[in-house]
Amino acid sequence: MTDRRPLKIKIQLFCGDEIAMGPGKADLLDAIAEHGSISAAGKSMGMSYSRAWGLVDVMNRCWNDPLVETSPGSHHGGGARVTEFGRTVLGEYRALLIRLESAADAGEMATLRGALLPSPRPSRKG
Repeated sequence: MTDRRPLKIKIQLFCGDEIAMGPGKADLLDAIAEHGSISAAGKSMGMSYSRAWGLVDVMNRCWNDPLVETSPGSHHGGGARVTEFGRTVLGEYRALLIRLESAADAGEMATLRGALLPSPRPSRKG
C-alpha cells in the first residue's frame, strides 16, 4: 500500500466560467519555463499542442496581463516564455496552496484522519 495522505487540496481560480489557474495550468507554466515552448511543454506533459495552446489562451485572457508570451515560428521554430507577471501569479498560487495545506494539518484533520480507515472495507454488493 502506498503512503498517501487522505486529503488532497485542489485550488481552481475562476474567471467567469473559465478556470484561470489550477493545478494543470500551474504545471504547464512550469513546463513552458523549462522547455521554452508550448509544444515541448505540452509534449512533456503528455498533451497535444492544441490542448496546451488552449490552456495558455485561457490563462492569457483571464488575467490583467499575459502569463505567457510567444514569439513567431520560423525555420528554427518559435518559442514561448512565462512573463514576469506569469511567474508572480504562479508563485502566489503555489504559496496559497502551501498555506492551505498547512492549515489542513490542524486539529480537524487529525480528528478525521483518526476516524478514517486505511482502505475501504469490502463491498457488500453482489
